[in-house]
Amino acid sequence: MKVVELHELKLVGIRVVCSGDQYVNEIPKASVKLKERLHEIHDVVTPARLVGAFFVEEVSQEEDGYWVCVEVNEIKKVPEGMVSLVIPKQKYAVQRHQGPNYETRNTYEKLHHWIRENNHERLLRSWHLEISDEWGQGKVDDIEADLYDTIK
Repeated sequence: MKVVELHELKLVGIRVVCSGDQYVNEIPKASVKLKERLHEIHDVVTPARLVGAFFVEEVSQEEDGYWVCVEVNEIKKVPEGMVSLVIPKQKYAVQRHQGPNYETRNTYEKLHHWIRENNHERLLRSWHLEISDEWGQGKVDDIEADLYDTIK
């Protein structure tokens, strides 16, 4: 586990909104769809890097969901059916998750414990990220991703 600060991220991708227990199934489907449409997105920074973005504690319909995206240098033209968003420069506690995506909750629990133990404060109303260099297979098992939990 480590603390990092990331620069502002400009993202383009697909927003997933569903009931809480369905994200484990719907996010992999969206990543496959995004991979198939990657050629439509202009100015992609790292085509093999998937960036998932979400709020832990959303308060509006606009904030509900999970954004499956790629980073772009500039948001120029957003393909039809896709969305764009800008994540401000933020500080994160980071933990790598390897294994089934339905077990990320366990990895997050370890990360949250580490955050408390190291006297950091979680920012629930900020963008949280999940970044992976292996994506688009549509599987719910055997994922490898860095979990970025926003801290003060």
